[in-house]
Amino acid sequence: MSTSILNADLHCHSVVSDGTLTPEALAARAHANGVELWALTDHDEVGGQQRAAAAAKAHGMKYLTGTEISVTFAGQTVHIVGLGFDAEDARIVEGLRRTRGGRSERAQEMSEGLAKVGIRGAYEGALKYVGNPELISRTHFARFMVETGVCQDTSEVFRHYLTEGKPGFVPHRWAALKDAVQWITDCQGVAVIAHPGRYNFTANEEYALFTEFKAHGGQGVEVVTGSHTPPEYVKYADMAREFNLVASRGSDFHSPDESRIDLGTLPWLPGQLTPVWELLAHRIQ
Repeated sequence: MSTSILNADLHCHSVVSDGTLTPEALAARAHANGVELWALTDHDEVGGQQRAAAAAKAHGMKYLTGTEISVTFAGQTVHIVGLGFDAEDARIVEGLRRTRGGRSERAQEMSEGLAKVGIRGAYEGALKYVGNPELISRTHFARFMVETGVCQDTSEVFRHYLTEGKPGFVPHRWAALKDAVQWITDCQGVAVIAHPGRYNFTANEEYALFTEFKAHGGQGVEVVTGSHTPPEYVKYADMAREFNLVASRGSDFHSPDESRIDLGTLPWLPGQLTPVWELLAHRIQ
């Protein structure tokens, strides 16, 4: 597994966080789409890892442990993917537990904000879509609001209700960048900046993110991911080379009905990059 031409999908979500499929159903879908190396990366949670690894093995796929940690950086939420770590290590389990804390209180505040503009019962409605109440998120609210006809799709919900300045937006203070990277690396994993093209940073802020991430021991960046455009593949390939980071590839798949890119259907990583799986060959299950 030392080539860029490998159908690796190292970023997706199950019902353990804010996806709509079980780890087993995701594994079956990934296998059907030709995925050779897979990772389940639920938000701030490792509860689905044993199921995902077992399902991958049953389908003959190679597997890496994964999670996606929510971080506050320069006043924004940034996501750091961890790959290939020991998912039973108390350091990352406890760190993720602390990061999940506060989601329920935040969700109650979001519901109160929505009630003020006439959308009542949003918290209870969102809970219907939550596999793990500790991980209630904006995505669950969005699904409720589509179901009840407030908006036509989840993208419209986010635009009108759940982003900064809108009635259902409540900021949350997540983990520090240094802590998230350290939890992953202390547990023998590789930390990866998730979908950097999604963040609304200035060029200087983005450069600061990469610089601090690298200084804390981060080693990778998602170059090819579901939300990146072809020009962003080129941009972040260049940044991977500039910062001497390995490159990752992942669809960020959440649901057959919501995701832009299906599991295993991304373009290949650009050439002249070191794939993240080369660093993690000894951790692949």
